[in-house]
Amino acid sequence: MATEEILTMSQKELKRLHVIRKAIEKGITQQGAAEVSEISERQIRRIIKRVRIEADKGVIHRSRGKVSHRATIGVVKKKILGLCRGVYSGFNPTFASEKLFERDKITISREALRQWFIAEGIRYEKRKARPHRQWRERKRYYGEMVQMDGSHHDWFEGRGERCVLMGYIDDATSKVYARFYTYEGTFPAMDSFKRYILKQGIPASIYLDRHAAYKSKGKATIEEELSGRQPMSEFERALDDLGVRVIFAQSAPAKGRIERLFKTFQDRLIKEMRLRRIKSIPEGNTFLKMYLPVFNKRFGVAAAENEDLHRQLPSGMDLDKIFSVRTPRALRNDFTVVHEKKLYQIEDTIRTDKVIVEERLNGAFLITHKGRVLQYRQIAQRPIKEKRQIEVPKVPIQLKDNPWRLFRLPGSNPTKAREEVLAGAL
Repeated sequence: MATEEILTMSQKELKRLHVIRKAIEKGITQQGAAEVSEISERQIRRIIKRVRIEADKGVIHRSRGKVSHRATIGVVKKKILGLCRGVYSGFNPTFASEKLFERDKITISREALRQWFIAEGIRYEKRKARPHRQWRERKRYYGEMVQMDGSHHDWFEGRGERCVLMGYIDDATSKVYARFYTYEGTFPAMDSFKRYILKQGIPASIYLDRHAAYKSKGKATIEEELSGRQPMSEFERALDDLGVRVIFAQSAPAKGRIERLFKTFQDRLIKEMRLRRIKSIPEGNTFLKMYLPVFNKRFGVAAAENEDLHRQLPSGMDLDKIFSVRTPRALRNDFTVVHEKKLYQIEDTIRTDKVIVEERLNGAFLITHKGRVLQYRQIAQRPIKEKRQIEVPKVPIQLKDNPWRLFRLPGSNPTKAREEVLAGAL
């Protein structure tokens, strides 16, 4: 007994079969059938020929039910899954497919890898649904505004000390500059920005949060109040000397671009350094020099306008002086200055009551007055002041007129005599 074959067709194939039948019955021309089916006349002629020989199943694609030539065989699939459980543990499908191609020369699509992860129960970090926020248009020019921040994280995953990644991202192009430091403060901010402008130029503005290293928390001095100026941090003062406009964010979400960059780095950069066993800040900074150009080439975008607003450094500009911490100190009558519990003797003769102590990025320590560098020496040991003991002369107490002695008669009660004296005095 012959069994009937059951054909399963899509709506597209049913539509095509209907048109093919019309063409076979000469109801429409082959050219008309090709136009309706949105395929070439050559292809419509092949399908008509197959339908005449194979009946309705001739319209079904020949590769249906067959394994694709691009399908990964079992041995390769086993190797890929082994790598994803081992070397690439925790990598998401997109990043894992990139590393498989780059390091192991294995081509696998991210979607296929994602399906394998689901089927094999391989866990990976998924993107969280982001809350709705109002979209802000990018700046139109490269260098018009740079977002800057520091990210505290275990960047070396326990192989080295915890540190901070000082990051910069251009708002118009998403081009990135970054460098590792031991902490987030004035000197790391100055050093990283100095390196940025030596590489890219001076941007028109910079977007910062209100960290104590960037935004002064102190009260305005009398001079600042009289001139109508707000107190400035040392980093803000250095940016003002360079002519860079400082914009302070009111909240963390306002710096969305730099925050998303850190989120990406805490996934991709950490795993790149894990593969290379990087475990220290110097090794990390060396790797960033190689990694960032590749990252910028892939994830950077073209600015709306071609003009670059980064300014070149003016000739003669002393960056070492600009990027220094300047602290006013009192000059004593003996021409000594106290700074950080250390005593310094000024060698030059000047007429002032205040000097400026400058601490520079290269470790130089200067004492200046009106731009003039003063000669000084540190007093290693302060003179010890001798404690003078004042001798107080002993004055004998005269007791001959004391009423307690006057009325102490032989055989009398002293307590009762005292009471009588007191009563008589009152």
